[in-house]
Amino acid sequence: MSGHGQTPPLRVLPRGRHAAPREVVAESQRDRMLVAMADATASKGYANVAVADVIERAGVSRRSFYEHFANKEECFLAAYDAGVAGLLEEIAQAEAQAGRGLLAGARAGTEAYLQLLADNPAFARTFLVEVLGAGPAALERRAAVHERFAQRLLESYRAIGGDVPEPPAYIFRAAVGAIHELVIDRLLNEGAASLPALLGPIVEIELRLLRVPGPAPER
Repeated sequence: MSGHGQTPPLRVLPRGRHAAPREVVAESQRDRMLVAMADATASKGYANVAVADVIERAGVSRRSFYEHFANKEECFLAAYDAGVAGLLEEIAQAEAQAGRGLLAGARAGTEAYLQLLADNPAFARTFLVEVLGAGPAALERRAAVHERFAQRLLESYRAIGGDVPEPPAYIFRAAVGAIHELVIDRLLNEGAASLPALLGPIVEIELRLLRVPGPAPER
């Protein structure tokens, strides 16, 4: 739990109950399968997950699975997309609610990012680790997410302004890569619950980038 209250899980809760219309029931099944995919992937590794693992965890039939997804990969990508969408939405809300200036918003967004991963350890492993072995389409999605985070840093830099020339785009992508490496290392070695402790180091990385840019060192 963070200072902003209970963090919601990265999942869409079923909207229907007993006599729900067919389309609402189907949506609920799909949501359960996305959560089941993340759980199974975190537990067994993407390469070892089978459709049977997903339908067992989700409590649906094999026919229901194939009504929504063509194969395991498609289900994984949908789970990844849903989790990322929830993650980015919560980060944006945290930044907007900070209300104490741009840097405070960036810190609030980083705190929300770490807390959400801590509260959703299965998704954290899927989002950060298992995506690396899930094929070219998954890697393309990962690259797109990193680009969105890099764009967030770039926009923060531009909003702060100053006399120093703007660094090239690869500097911001490199910062995102460094942050993800820190998070992955902490996740693998100390578990998802320890991720919020990285708030200080990550904010320091961001501040050094935004406040102390300099020329490339000469060799």
